[in-house]
Amino acid sequence: MSAVIDKPGRFAAPPRPVWEEPPSKVGLASKGLVLGIACLAILFPLWIVVVTSLSSRKTIDEAGGLVMVPKGITFVAYQELLSGGQVTRAAIISVLVTAVGTAFSMTVSVLCAYGLSRSGSLGHRWILMVLLATMFFSAGLIPTYLLVQTLGLTDSYLALILPSAISVFNILVLRGFFMGISSELIDSARIDGAGDFRILWQIVMPLSRAVIAVITLFYAVGYWSAWFNASLYLNDQDMMPLQNVMIQLVQKQEAPVGLGQAIKTGQLSGLAVQMAVMVMALLPVAVLSPFVQRHFKKGMLTGAVKG
Repeated sequence: MSAVIDKPGRFAAPPRPVWEEPPSKVGLASKGLVLGIACLAILFPLWIVVVTSLSSRKTIDEAGGLVMVPKGITFVAYQELLSGGQVTRAAIISVLVTAVGTAFSMTVSVLCAYGLSRSGSLGHRWILMVLLATMFFSAGLIPTYLLVQTLGLTDSYLALILPSAISVFNILVLRGFFMGISSELIDSARIDGAGDFRILWQIVMPLSRAVIAVITLFYAVGYWSAWFNASLYLNDQDMMPLQNVMIQLVQKQEAPVGLGQAIKTGQLSGLAVQMAVMVMALLPVAVLSPFVQRHFKKGMLTGAVKG
């Protein structure tokens, strides 16, 4: 049922069908309770992680581990992590790999999806079948490693990008959205002399901002959270991204020299360092997700209003 306009520029919820009973107070209270419990289950562990990362060694020792109630705030753990050591270098590597990898993946995915969305493109059916086959069948880990090694990508940052650069699922999502764009609009642009690249850049992409924003977030989160490729293809410890350094710290493996010394001498709590690294790993995604989600909602609302 379509929305109705109650004021200029504002849309009200559609009227309730006559056969649908209004929600009872018990039902509304139950929904609120369930949502509250769900939010608490999500936010409470995050609260513990953040509070522990901002607690002193004395507070952590008194709590016997994780801290739920803050007793003073200290940024010693973050100062040690960002003092120019291995963690700082790993964070910079993760940012660069995420930025370059996301840009490369989005470029290839958008071009591929646009080509597959045009029914007259050369061999688009066969290419689509090959892409779909890769979703169900893969060569496996050993052939993939041998391929990366043969191409000379081991101990290279390209090994963190190229093996997982393309997601067929994301391409299919983009393709489905591109196919929903009016063909008359594209045909009129083509009659006016616009080529495929101009149509894609000036017509298709502006109309697809919502799906492009979401797919960009998917790729960015994938690159930022990736650790397996680094552990598989990189042997140099100085080239490791943030996630791999976080795993080493959380599993209490070998810590960076200056940081490990501060933990051994009692100047810093190892648990606070672990929680601080986890916060650093979660912070970019937590900051960017609300903006992309808001943009996604706006795009969906625009599509719904346009019909």
